[in-house]
Amino acid sequence: MRQVRVIFEAETDKAYRELVKIAAEEKRNGLENSDNQRLLKSIDNKVERLKLDPTAGDQLPARLFPKEYAEKYKINNLWKIDLVDFWRMLYTLRGDRVEVVCLILGYMSHPEYDKKFGYRKK
Repeated sequence: MRQVRVIFEAETDKAYRELVKIAAEEKRNGLENSDNQRLLKSIDNKVERLKLDPTAGDQLPARLFPKEYAEKYKINNLWKIDLVDFWRMLYTLRGDRVEVVCLILGYMSHPEYDKKFGYRKK
């Protein structure tokens, strides 16, 4: 069985660390179950799920890949996994016979996701 490693892309890692700080500060101030705290918990839960099954999300067809991802990361696969409150997390899989690397490219709200993928409201 191949080992699965989940890592965050540099900019996404920075945003994630900021979310951790914000959620911790909210907790220190007595705020429980805020949007930030729920989002952080959802991301953490999905990361653990991806460690067990890196194909747990939905694979997106290549024709839908945002140009920035295709060019910046040279991806040949793109996956989406749903988070709390209609947020989405995007990732790509890389690896060999020994290890699978699940690279988290970003997470975004539903409106941001729709804009990035060119979906329009009806």
